[in-house]
Parts: sequence; C-alpha cells; structure tokens
Amino acid sequence: MGKSIGRSRSWTNWPISWTFKEGSPAHRKLLKAVRAFETYITRNRAFIPNYGERYRQGKTISTGFAESAVNQVVSKRFVKKQQMRWSERGAHLLLQIRAQVLNGDWRPTLSRWYPRMKVQHRECR
Repeated sequence: MGKSIGRSRSWTNWPISWTFKEGSPAHRKLLKAVRAFETYITRNRAFIPNYGERYRQGKTISTGFAESAVNQVVSKRFVKKQQMRWSERGAHLLLQIRAQVLNGDWRPTLSRWYPRMKVQHRECR
C-alpha cells in the first residue's frame, strides 16, 4: 500500500497549468481539492481495501447490496411525509452510534463518558 501512496504523490506535480492559468482562482481551487484528497488518502490508507487483492483471493469486493439496504432505510426517514423525520445531523449521530454498537465500541464509550455507570449484563433467554 505504501508503494502506491508514494507513487500517488507524483500526480500533485502534474502540469495543471495546461488547463488553468497558474495562480487563477480555478487553479487554486483545484490545488486545494487535490491536496485535500491526498490528505484523505494518506490518513485513511489503512482503511481503504485493496480490491485487486480481495478479488484475487475470491473475497467480496462489492458492498452494493448493503449500501442499497441502508439507503432505503435512511432515505425513508428523510421523506417530508414521515411523522418521525430525521435531520441530517440526527441521522449522522445515530449512524455513528450504530457503528460503535456493531464494532463493540459503544460500551467502552459510555464507560468513558459515565465512569460511575455500572453496566449489568443480561443473558439472552
């Protein structure tokens, strides 16, 4: 992965002046977007799957089925006709909590926020 990230740095040196006059607002805007993209890739490279590797190993490379299900549930809550409509912020916060629950991180988060809270485990019956 590090090798491809190292190579990716070369695209920041492309002669974009072919398209934009250097120093123009459009040129600065493009450079800002490219740098933001580079920062995103660099910070998240550990979480970006290598789809070529997964494909060669016969693993799933598409999450379209899961994304479709999520989109159906979330979009239904954004419809104005719904009595209990979600705001964008509310949906974001709810999905953050849901991700923590699925990852097993929610209980430790609550324990950090409320150190004196005693968590009682219930057995499934």
